[in-house]
Amino acid sequence: MRDEEGNVESAGMAETKAPPNQTPSMFKEPTTPRSFPTTAVAIAAVAVVVLVVVLVLMGRKPAGPPPTTLQPVAAYADYLEVSNLQMSESTSLSGGKSTYVDGHIANKGKATVTGVTVQVIFANDMGMPPQIETVPLRLIRTREPYVDTESVSAAPLAPGGEADFRLIFESVPDNWNLQTPGMRAIQVSIR
Repeated sequence: MRDEEGNVESAGMAETKAPPNQTPSMFKEPTTPRSFPTTAVAIAAVAVVVLVVVLVLMGRKPAGPPPTTLQPVAAYADYLEVSNLQMSESTSLSGGKSTYVDGHIANKGKATVTGVTVQVIFANDMGMPPQIETVPLRLIRTREPYVDTESVSAAPLAPGGEADFRLIFESVPDNWNLQTPGMRAIQVSIR
């Protein structure tokens, strides 16, 4: 069948002509209105908040007394005599610095000492509170080829017993006056 213009029509179906530069409507992709990606922004915001919370929690110091609070001296501390305090430092290959306090401890009491925790006071000349570090006392086990330490519980101090010790600090305050720090036993385990 031909129409008035001479085009062939198929039976029962009329051929429609699309305007130039357009595809027929059944082959067109539907257009969707563009909107702001609120879901993606919300997910990113939640991820940032979680990251900030994790970083804050990782940066917290362990619970305990503030660094400028001196704790009471242990009852058995009067029987421990500390002498010959010496200071030294070393620098690691990665640039970190360690400060050492070496000394000698003697048990003048009647009990065996199985553990000692000390507070070490790094004073300054700037009128600021000192930095106070609380660390376990570690006895020197060997000195060659390097100084090796062990806890007091590994080698308890019997009555009349003596030993050398080393305290290790990875960070000391920049305003420390470089004088030998003060030291006090705040916890002593005995048997």
